[in-house]
Amino acid sequence: MVTVMLRTQDPTGTEAIDRARAAAGRVTDPEMPMLTLVDLGVLRDVSIEDGRVVATITPTYSGCPAMATMRDDLQRELLHAGFEDAEVRVSLTPAWTSDWITEAGRKALQDAGISPPGQAPRHEGPVALTLMPTRRAVTCVQCGSDNVRLSSEFGPTACKAMYQCLDCLEPFDHVKEI
Repeated sequence: MVTVMLRTQDPTGTEAIDRARAAAGRVTDPEMPMLTLVDLGVLRDVSIEDGRVVATITPTYSGCPAMATMRDDLQRELLHAGFEDAEVRVSLTPAWTSDWITEAGRKALQDAGISPPGQAPRHEGPVALTLMPTRRAVTCVQCGSDNVRLSSEFGPTACKAMYQCLDCLEPFDHVKEI
């Protein structure tokens, strides 16, 4: 768990928590800056505990290299909002799922030319390991065709795959369902 502390003058007031939530809501994902941490579903909670603002974030996956930047950006934004002593907690449970991306976030991805994820797979019991590419229901963000092919399971970030539309021939990224 990563912890950074911030203290507020108004430890129980709604003005302080509203200001802290607004500040936290402005922080964007460093790898997909069209998304706020709220839109991505990474910002889980902003509260006041023992007179301190506490923000809780959950990584998109346990090895996400952007988490330190998200944490630092969140701390900086809270500091600029007047909270000099904040705590940013990283919580691994429950595990993040791409289903937590908001509708506004999905639209922002689409508008930026990135295919948003479909519904995350649901599993009961053990999950079989396969080395074959995952089949996804993906449509081209440019022309809407579903005549697409996977060109790389890993895109510019580990949470995205690269596709190409076979109709308009445009390449595009797709956020993986997790």
